[in-house]
Amino acid sequence: MKKSIAICLALILLLGLCACGTNEAVTTAPTSNEPASTAGKESAPTRSNIPKTTEHTDSQQEDLVLRVYSLKGPTSMGLAFLLDRNEKGETLNRYDSTICTGADEVTAALSNGDADIALLPANAASALYNKIGGFSVVAINTLGVLYVVENGESIQSVEDLAGKTICLTGKGTTPEYALRYILAAHGIQDQVTLEFKSEAQEVVAAMAEDAAMIGLLPQPFVTAAMMQNDQLRIALDLTEAWREVASDSILVTGVTVVRNEVLEQHPEAVENFLQDAAASVNSVNEDPAAAAELIVNMGVVAKAPIAQRAIPYCNLVCITGTEMKTLLNGYLKTLQDGNSKAVGGNLPNDSFYYTGE
Repeated sequence: MKKSIAICLALILLLGLCACGTNEAVTTAPTSNEPASTAGKESAPTRSNIPKTTEHTDSQQEDLVLRVYSLKGPTSMGLAFLLDRNEKGETLNRYDSTICTGADEVTAALSNGDADIALLPANAASALYNKIGGFSVVAINTLGVLYVVENGESIQSVEDLAGKTICLTGKGTTPEYALRYILAAHGIQDQVTLEFKSEAQEVVAAMAEDAAMIGLLPQPFVTAAMMQNDQLRIALDLTEAWREVASDSILVTGVTVVRNEVLEQHPEAVENFLQDAAASVNSVNEDPAAAAELIVNMGVVAKAPIAQRAIPYCNLVCITGTEMKTLLNGYLKTLQDGNSKAVGGNLPNDSFYYTGE
């Protein structure tokens, strides 16, 4: 099987940071439904439609439109029902949603004030906060989505990775940091070779060409690859592997942040968003079949069967309040202990977390 395995795969979570800008006031009228400009990109972000009418009774809230930026992949999959209900005018707020192909687009929108709410990688949020500040984390939206995949049965534990070569994406980002931390905890960091690729499709292609190659892939790439090649299997769940060696933290993939200006001026709208988001995540997890169709329509995953089978492995959540702070702080501290660059040099202070108290 050749590189065509990867054709059906959608581009997923890649970390990146970009230069900071200045914040602008929150939007109080619908923004354009035209795709945002992405000069230098192969494709532009996609935007959701804004309903023309809502059921709000508060005139000020009725005019408010929250601009939500998220990434293709699990961090957007949890919003599937929120965006669908938004188009039908059934959400507590009105939203203008932009789904981006890279984290740098999301961080740029947050930096320059185009985003009121942003869903982005946890460590990218920490690094950007240390750089520019001006926003707070309100929720964890995705836990671990990384899996070690192999063709065969040779990998049954982390120790079995000793002497192996692992093909992965994300050099200098979460996949590398998480894997190196786990390998170091088992004392085999110097016995494993990491071979980096620029895209997940290349990892899948490398595994197709060499049956002995081991891959580290995120969902839903894992599911798509396994549906194309029934010889592939999930050997290790990095979320569980992390939990085994870090009892005081959990692997966190994505967080939701809100600009402080929005938090200060529209706290009720932020609480409404968290309710809408939690309801959406619950619906996605409870009805993967219906969610899969919405996710395909969003342009996040190419085919509904892939999305449906991947959802249970995506660890979609909406964790808020003190639990969010405890879990996220523990995760970031673990990353910092391994490589301070992973979190932007220092752990964020308490103002990084919005617990609603």
